[in-house]
Amino acid sequence: MGMISTIALFAACVSAQDKTAEFRARFVHESDPVHKAILILPLGDAEFLEIQKDFEAGELPDALAVLRQYRDEVRACKDSLDARGIDAERHPAGFKQLQISLRESLRRLDNLIVSVPRDDQAPFLDVRKEIDQINRHVFRELFPRQPESYSEAPKKRG
Repeated sequence: MGMISTIALFAACVSAQDKTAEFRARFVHESDPVHKAILILPLGDAEFLEIQKDFEAGELPDALAVLRQYRDEVRACKDSLDARGIDAERHPAGFKQLQISLRESLRRLDNLIVSVPRDDQAPFLDVRKEIDQINRHVFRELFPRQPESYSEAPKKRG
């Protein structure tokens, strides 16, 4: 019985890696910035499954490598959307999907970082900071009249 579950787990891992590779190939070959941003959602999900698996296996360098790759992909996605010169507030296609992926990745990353020994957290925190900066940029593009954080929102009076 143990052998069957081990084989099933291995097959699931290989399948997840295949999905990641498939999404990554589609992302790399996509030239349209909006379609690229749409692809970042399933690609980010697949990559964070890999990161989670690496965390659970204690393979922090592997997890960090995938995280850095995700950061590079979202940066490229942001840059290609920005290069279009379109008002994201009026035409949010692409920006919205990218922001959803970024917000979700920050939540997932926060949940993972707390399990990393303090001595090993620095590179993860550095990448998290970069992802957060990209997220803030995309958020400002989508909502230019909003304060940067909700804590800066004006207080309602009486």
